[in-house]
Amino acid sequence: MNIQKLENIKNRYEELTALLAKSEVISNNKEWVKLSKEQNTLEPVVLCYTNYTKAKGDLEGAKEMLGVEKDPEMLEMVKMEIDEKKEEIEKLTSELKILLLPQDPNDEKDVIMEIRAGAGGDEAGLFGAVLTRMYKMYAHQNRWTVEDIDISETEIGGIKEAVFSVKGKGVYAKLKFESGVHRVQRVPETETQGRVHTSTVTVAVLAEAEDVVVEINEKDLKIDTYRSGGAGGQHVNKTESAIRITHMPTGIVVQCQDGRSQIQNREKAMQVLRTRLYDKAQRDAEQAHAAERKGQVGTGDRSERIRTYNFKEGRVSDHRIGLNLYSLTEFVNGDIEGMIEALRIADQTAKLESEG
Repeated sequence: MNIQKLENIKNRYEELTALLAKSEVISNNKEWVKLSKEQNTLEPVVLCYTNYTKAKGDLEGAKEMLGVEKDPEMLEMVKMEIDEKKEEIEKLTSELKILLLPQDPNDEKDVIMEIRAGAGGDEAGLFGAVLTRMYKMYAHQNRWTVEDIDISETEIGGIKEAVFSVKGKGVYAKLKFESGVHRVQRVPETETQGRVHTSTVTVAVLAEAEDVVVEINEKDLKIDTYRSGGAGGQHVNKTESAIRITHMPTGIVVQCQDGRSQIQNREKAMQVLRTRLYDKAQRDAEQAHAAERKGQVGTGDRSERIRTYNFKEGRVSDHRIGLNLYSLTEFVNGDIEGMIEALRIADQTAKLESEG
């Protein structure tokens, strides 16, 4: 464990505490927010390191007492304290190793989720609606804010595509492992002979791009307006408030029809476009570092089959970590924290092993 690095982090934290108390920083909201975010990032490391140094000091003190104490009862208590402090130090050392791992710069960002029906026709669309509801319920459990951007429904209650934003603390850190192909195995309601059908849905979790991250030239955009439509082609309103934006250099097309006005829909569509361009830039850069990702949980590739939902057996299986949960009903009702935590731990373990 790198003690010098921990000391540097502690010194920087103390420096930030002093800076945030200065009147010129307090009056500059942008600077104050920036420094506060940095301090909040360092705080868990500093708190853990403080507990570590205290436990080390307590251990040394107990060892000194062991050499001078004569009373048998007191000696027994000192030995117990030594064992407790050794156990505490071991635990804190493990925590510090995890806290010192390189942080994903996107972890604290909000996300845009895109859920699309894949193979399986109507059944894929119905399962896409199930996943959309599942993630929204999980978001509400975490007190995150969910806002629809573009929902394209089927006539029987499924979705062709659902695009929505999720905003809150640590959203990307929790949801980033959900990108990929989700497979469902169940008997559709329309199936008369009780046969199990297999369908797929693609989930994409995109770290939301800030305005300053991606520069977009207005000359590169083709903007079309159209009437908002519901399932079966029914028009929600008679004005052309829906927006479709095509980014000519990349061919990326985004649309939004859930806002109340053309201006609102344009703003939402531009946010989705920025996010997709940011995601594309990240993926292009990561191709050059593909080897670094081999030890991590999944690749984030949206063509990778990551999970199967087997309704007949009441089982949900994550293929990346080999985890089977027999609580499918609760899972699709938003109780997915156990799976997400298992994926996070598996990713940390893989990173620790690659760090040596």
